[in-house]
Amino acid sequence: MTTALRRLRNYIDGEFRDAADGRTTEVVNPATGEAYATAPLSGPADVDAAMAAAEAAFPVWRDLIPAERQKVLLKIADRFEERAEELIAAESENCGKPIALVRSEEIPPMVDQIRFFAGAARMLEGRAAGEYMDGFTSIIRREPVGVCAQVAPWNYPMMMAVWKFAPALAAGNTVVLKPSDTTPASTVLIADIIGSVLDELGHPRGVFNVVCGDRETGRLMVEHKVPAMASITGSVRAGMQVAESASKDLKRVHLELGGKAPVVVFEDTDIAKAVEDIATAGYFNAGQDCTAATRVLVQESIHDEFVAALAKAASETKTGAIDDEDVLYGPLNNANQLAQVKGFIERLPAHAKIEAGGEQVGDKGYFFAPTVVSGLKQDDEIVQNEVFGPVITVQSFTDEKQAVEWANGVEYALASSVWTKDHARAMRLSKALDFGCVWINTHIPLVAEMPHGGFKKSGYGKDLSAYGFDDYTRIKHVMTSLDG
Repeated sequence: MTTALRRLRNYIDGEFRDAADGRTTEVVNPATGEAYATAPLSGPADVDAAMAAAEAAFPVWRDLIPAERQKVLLKIADRFEERAEELIAAESENCGKPIALVRSEEIPPMVDQIRFFAGAARMLEGRAAGEYMDGFTSIIRREPVGVCAQVAPWNYPMMMAVWKFAPALAAGNTVVLKPSDTTPASTVLIADIIGSVLDELGHPRGVFNVVCGDRETGRLMVEHKVPAMASITGSVRAGMQVAESASKDLKRVHLELGGKAPVVVFEDTDIAKAVEDIATAGYFNAGQDCTAATRVLVQESIHDEFVAALAKAASETKTGAIDDEDVLYGPLNNANQLAQVKGFIERLPAHAKIEAGGEQVGDKGYFFAPTVVSGLKQDDEIVQNEVFGPVITVQSFTDEKQAVEWANGVEYALASSVWTKDHARAMRLSKALDFGCVWINTHIPLVAEMPHGGFKKSGYGKDLSAYGFDDYTRIKHVMTSLDG
């Protein structure tokens, strides 16, 4: 006897719809490795319909005064709180995430971020009006860019959806959002929440649309003639493809891509405290985080002590079922990701040493043990490339100059951290590290008021903060003659 799979659907112009050609793909729970739902595999007709709906709704949504858009976002935030348990259940099934951690670590910041952007809608920035030429007054208008094609990743499906739709809607844009093909469930639920709020407050249904599908669906969205902007959170390869596709008609592009965060630990740090925090920041969400603390550079005088303490912390870190409140993280998201993480371990050079973990856990699902690898060199594959799994690497450096050289010696530049009691050193490193974020004696906290985004192959554009809001606006200069 087989269990019927739940049927997920696109959300286009206020209606839930199957793909126009009826194609679907199975959605797998990574904790069990078994399918639990089907989702549309959307094609050109579905993308056309969603873009048409967003385009039709744009003039009305754009012309609302900011206070009206704020009301909508505040109501959406309230509804997220009211339906939190549904969101938690959907995300846990989506990703295999521990229920308790989704409840404590994802719902509150998501709600806060929506409310932040609700306020940002009413705080448009621009230079003061003035006379910069005799007889003329200049003013600056900040306007929405138009329809936004947005593609969210599978590591934080709900939260990354919020990071995309909240600033876009607050600024007056309309949205067509595609979740990852492996994690559509929570995004479809978000569509139901936002759609109900738009209906309740009498706003156009096409303001927010969700189209499920695979990479081809995403390509169709980015290359479509309607969107003025494409935003993606994903791999470097995906980001490059989006940038290339968008360049054909000069769409604005917003990219948040991979990371390989250096964690620079000096000999004067509190080792026990640093290890505790770094292990949490490295293994949280199974290391499937672009900012994860997975590349540790530790001063040689404390290297052995640090590695021993980190290996012990790894052995005490649990992964497991979604209803186990003692686990820090659940499975890797999909079979391909599990194979990728295994591949990094299998290809380790002879000089590397696995201090803890290094193997799959259990006989079902995609669980991988908390892992520590030492003895690595700067040009090793596992140091240079993003693993995106619960694997922390350790290198030993001699002095500050070498630490900075190695920290910056990768193609990614999203996040980093420095661990030291020396304030001057911390200030020097915060300047020298070529990363979009530098944490000092901590790693991974984010707040709605501060920007998140990187340099180099980690992409460009900012999420969160007023800078993230500004990315979804355009600037217009208006000059008027004072000669009546």
